[in-house]
Amino acid sequence: MAEADGRTLGDEEIAAAERVIRSGMLNSVWGTEARAFEAELARMYGVRHAITCSSGTAALHLSVVAAAPDPGDEIITTPITDFGTVAPILAQNAIPVFADVDPSDGNLDPAAVAALIGPRTRAIMAVHLFGAPARVRELRDLADEHGLVLIEDCAQAWLTELPGGALAGTAGQVGCLSLQQWKHITCGDGGVTITDDDELARRMRLFSDKGWDRAAGRSHAGFGLNYRMTELQAAVARAQLAKLPGVLAARRHTAALLLDALKDLPGVRLPSPGGHAWWLFPIVCPGGDAPELAAHLAAAGIPARAGYLAEPLNRAPVWEADIYGTSRYPLDGYEPSPCPEAERMVDRTLLVIDWNERYTPAHVELIAQEMMKFRARP
Repeated sequence: MAEADGRTLGDEEIAAAERVIRSGMLNSVWGTEARAFEAELARMYGVRHAITCSSGTAALHLSVVAAAPDPGDEIITTPITDFGTVAPILAQNAIPVFADVDPSDGNLDPAAVAALIGPRTRAIMAVHLFGAPARVRELRDLADEHGLVLIEDCAQAWLTELPGGALAGTAGQVGCLSLQQWKHITCGDGGVTITDDDELARRMRLFSDKGWDRAAGRSHAGFGLNYRMTELQAAVARAQLAKLPGVLAARRHTAALLLDALKDLPGVRLPSPGGHAWWLFPIVCPGGDAPELAAHLAAAGIPARAGYLAEPLNRAPVWEADIYGTSRYPLDGYEPSPCPEAERMVDRTLLVIDWNERYTPAHVELIAQEMMKFRARP
């Protein structure tokens, strides 16, 4: 299955890159591509603002800046996610608080989040893991009740649909998208934040451009970094954005075929297809034999792995490392909360299969056959 790399890069992206190079302007401050991409994406998502930046991690950093935590404030998030979700919390001298997950899909459990809200909580950062919609309506209710900001990490969830049809990224105050190499669409690296809040948009745009108020000359209105997307990235991203609906349709079609093929297979809990964007195809093995099943599939040439992470982030070795030089502030005495459901998922029950728009019914048949073969063993 190595030939199914899932990239849709082609003549359109080559033409877009050539257009920028021939223009002589590769910087988005003075170019037109990044602003055009923002406008096109904002229309697709039905939001007032889209702010481009250099990576999905940068987008998440902008979202934390928008939440404006004081040093030592807490942001509740999930332990089953890329470290790019957590690094921006640390970058703003806030403290990540890990809440446990729903063992059926690995997304945040709102009840676990509610139990951890305290006087220093500033925001909730939900991740739509693998493209499955998280329970963000419940999380938004919690956030509103306690005066918190809800951030949606949609790096794996382009066009994921929430119950009712709204898109993931629009339930919270800020949504974050990634254009990294292996996401649904790509410009190598790149990110976008989306919001309907004018003030949050202003903060994020300023921070992404070194706090530079371009309307006031060379004047810096606040602290910021250079997270600007380049015109080359933006032009390629625009070409990719036009292909996004087709990418989602193809992924959803073959995922539905596999769901149907496996519907009677014992010993597995299949993902719900509702709204799913299928960045990966996750399977839960309640009996705890996900590592063995993943090894069997990998031996058959199927790109499958158990756990997704080496360990959930609440158990990552980073918490014993030097983060702020010799100072531990604001992490003095910090010990991440246990998350038994997440820890069991990563250790024994979660299996993910790489998924993309190049898969065919033949790929689906191979996966189904090998899973049935594994379950048929004495």
